[in-house]
Formats: sequence, structure tokens, C-alpha cells
Amino acid sequence: MAILDRTDDGAIARLTLNSPGNLNALSDAMLAALKSEFVRLSEDRGIRVVTLSGTGKAFCAGHDLKEMQAARQSEDNGRAYFADLFSRCTEVMTAIRDLPQPVIAAPHGIATAAGCQLVASCDMAVAAHGTRFGVNGVNIGLFCSTPMVALSRNIPRKQAFEMLTTGQFIETDRAQELGLINRAVPMEDLEAETMALAETVAAKLGSAVRIGKRAFYEQLELGINAAYAHTGAVMVENMLDRDTDEGINAFLAKRPPDWQQ
Repeated sequence: MAILDRTDDGAIARLTLNSPGNLNALSDAMLAALKSEFVRLSEDRGIRVVTLSGTGKAFCAGHDLKEMQAARQSEDNGRAYFADLFSRCTEVMTAIRDLPQPVIAAPHGIATAAGCQLVASCDMAVAAHGTRFGVNGVNIGLFCSTPMVALSRNIPRKQAFEMLTTGQFIETDRAQELGLINRAVPMEDLEAETMALAETVAAKLGSAVRIGKRAFYEQLELGINAAYAHTGAVMVENMLDRDTDEGINAFLAKRPPDWQQ
């Protein structure tokens, strides 16, 4: 059985973390599977949206601590392994941002440490009621420094710092209030609600969403004047797209657009 399942539903790719025995931990094998799938998705123009969920009791419990502790037996006490591990994890998290398709996380159970980072790295999230989110490595003496990067770009800094230093979990109501997730739904509705959001986005012009996702993250890193200059140029690019022209003409003529992408 694959550690990461992919099933395509029209223009939606559904990825499922499938290692319930270790709560879908980001083991070496899981990170490799995610990286490989993201590479394939980046080149798949037939897919417009990606969803990410997990099997079993939890979405993702973070890194595989047993693997990490085993690496300490090496001559350098695991230094080279740990450096490589966190580099590989960063590649997976940034690959989500770099994908042309929006990625929707669908967490349940727990999303902790790098599992919380995974949710924060996705473009949107629909969570099951009662899901607990935490960056609680500090409870075992390991500050969640890399998960902090994505978390602190999702929620206000004081709340992020509190989570990082107390190791306490937050549940879905608080996660939605802070902006870590878009909405929470009953567990029995999680799949349907996630797919409904994915289908809404997948129905839009693919080229416009690809352009928009890239510009969204690029402009966040700029000052306001530079952001307007950059996004103005992006809108020029978007306006010159054949399908955008068709979309505007169809709107003015009050007919459905005949999009090619």
C-alpha cells in the first residue's frame, strides 16, 4: 500500500497521507513521496486544484521522532542527517507555495509540529470539528523553529509565539478565528466540504488562478508601492490571455465562456 495515495477526480487531485500507524508522520519516506508527487503535479496542466488529507486518527503528527533518534547513533550525532532532514522538509513546504494549483488541506484529529506547518503551508484549509493544532515541540525540548515560519505567516505574531512557547494546542474555533483554517465542519462532512471548495476553484479559468496564486505570494514579500507595480504588470499579463478576453466578452454578452484552458 502506498504511503501517499493520489486519486484524480476530474481537475482535482486528491492526495492522502497513508501511514496511520505513525499518525502520518513526515518520515523520510513520506517526505520523499510528497516531493515526488508535487513535482508531477507542477507539470500537470489537467489538474487545477489539489486537496491534502490523512488516513486514520490524525492528519499528521509531525516528524518521525523514532527516525530522528535513530540518526543520533552516527559519528556526528546526527548533525548531517538533521540538516538534510530539515532541508528536505523545507523543500516540501515551499513546493506547495510554488505549485501552480491551489492546495487545500483537510486536517482532522491532530496537526502538530511539522503537521501544523503542513496545514499552514497550504493555500486554504477546511478542518473537521475538534481538530487540534499545535507546535508543541517545546514540550520535549525541541523548539518548532521551521514550523514557526509558516505559522507566523498565517496567524498574528503574539498568538504564534504563545503557541510556540507554551506547547499548547488550539482547536478549530480558535484556529479559524486566528486565520490558520478557512472553516471547520463536522467530521462526516469534511470530504464533501473540501471537495465543494475545490470544485468551486477548479471551475475558474486555470490560467488566471495560476497567475494569481504566483502573484499573491510574490506581492506579500514586497512593500506596498512595489506590490502595486508588480501586480499591475501581472494584470496586464492576465488581460492579454486569450481566455480572459473570451471571459470578458462572454460576461458582456451574458453567455457562458468558451475557455480553452
